Amino acid sequence: MAARLQDAFHFPALNTSVAEARKRVLAQLREWGIDEVACDDAQLVVSELFTNAVRHTDSEKVSCQLRLSGAKLRIEVADQGHTSTEPRARCSGADEESGRGLLLVGALSEAWGVRPDDSGRGRVVWAELPHGRLRR
Repeated sequence: MAARLQDAFHFPALNTSVAEARKRVLAQLREWGIDEVACDDAQLVVSELFTNAVRHTDSEKVSCQLRLSGAKLRIEVADQGHTSTEPRARCSGADEESGRGLLLVGALSEAWGVRPDDSGRGRVVWAELPHGRLRR
C-alpha cells in the first residue's frame, strides 16, 4: 500500500495569508518529493481557494489540509463562515480582473467540489490533482 502523507495548517483570513499558504504548500510538497509541475499546480489551486475564502466569507481564519495518497493530491481549504451562494466556476468578461479562479481550479484538477465543514457554518472547497513523485 502506498504511503499516505498529510499536513494541515491555518492562517488569518487576510490577503497576506494567500502568499504564506502558497509558500507552505510548496515547502511541504517539495519535502514529500512531488514533481515541480504538480507543485506549481497545487500552489495555484491553493492560491485561488484561499483568496476566495478570504474575500467572500466572514472568516477569522482559513484552514488548509493536504493529503497525498497514491498518485492523488487532495487539497481542502475550509472557511468559518459562508455567504448565501455556493462557489462555482463562472465565465468572466474579457475586461474583468477577477472571477476566473474556479475555472482554473477545474482545469488543473481531476475533480473539485464543495461540502459543509464539520461545524455546519463554514464550508470546505476541495480539489484533487494528479502528481508524480521524484526519485530520491
